[in-house]
Amino acid sequence: MLFGLIGASEMVPLLVGVAFVAAVFGVLSLISSRNSRAQERLDRLSRPATAADLAESKLQKKDRFQGVMETAKALAKPLMPQTETERSALRMKLAHAGFRSDSAVAVYLTLRLITLVVATVIGALVFLPGNGFTGSSLRWMVLCSGTGFYTPNVILWFIRSNRQQQIFLTLPDALDLLVVCVESGLGLDAALRRVCEEMKDHAKIICEELSLANFQLQMGRPRREVLHDLGVRTGVDDVRSLAAILIQADRFGSSIAQALRVQSDSMRTRRKQLAEEKAAKTAVQLIFPLVLFIFPGIFVVLVGPAAISIMNTMLKK
Repeated sequence: MLFGLIGASEMVPLLVGVAFVAAVFGVLSLISSRNSRAQERLDRLSRPATAADLAESKLQKKDRFQGVMETAKALAKPLMPQTETERSALRMKLAHAGFRSDSAVAVYLTLRLITLVVATVIGALVFLPGNGFTGSSLRWMVLCSGTGFYTPNVILWFIRSNRQQQIFLTLPDALDLLVVCVESGLGLDAALRRVCEEMKDHAKIICEELSLANFQLQMGRPRREVLHDLGVRTGVDDVRSLAAILIQADRFGSSIAQALRVQSDSMRTRRKQLAEEKAAKTAVQLIFPLVLFIFPGIFVVLVGPAAISIMNTMLKK
């Protein structure tokens, strides 16, 4: 309706002017906040901070983040799943990607809403000024809106898959080191701590999960619950099976080192089988690039001179 009353050609400069004013206001607000933070820092450095000042600063930071979280929850409320099952499934997806905060669901849904609005505005600015409210422009706007709405979902899937793949690839090495530590006389808690110290540089994700499990054990949680949460939190089948084996060994009093060794061997065998499966699929997967890109070039190189010679011979006759 607004485009019909004002006109598309007059609407674009108006939108550009509004965007420019908003950008200037944001820059000025940022500069003023930086100046206020710099003044607060200078005041804090000029006098020693007391315990009351430190507590007050912590409360201010907490209140600031609390306001941001409340805003995110308010924006995400229209997209919040209605049933507890759907909310649990969404929290589990975020946990598999490494986002375990209580406000992760609200932040994720807020990002989906923001990307939806931004993509819709971009589609309107690109397609409406030249075409107006036609069927083609509306279809492109709907396509842009759908792309913006599902982009965070695709990014979350990519982060989760990458994280689970790294856990799957580094878990056998962690198990081998865990077996060595347990067989040398260390307990499971100390062995987990040792594995995290040794592998923290090249296996950060699995070390982060094991460190969290070890911290929960030190806080007094039952080992069965900690191991079960470890398998559910990562979302990797091998970690779930490892947790089940450790729970069974702890329940029946069998050797944890032997259970870890058997699990490590089975995981390494499975990883070897997956590598052999991918190698066997390579020949089939190479057919399409061969037919589409390599065979036409070879055909031109081999048959081209013969075809030219035949054409010249037929033309001479």
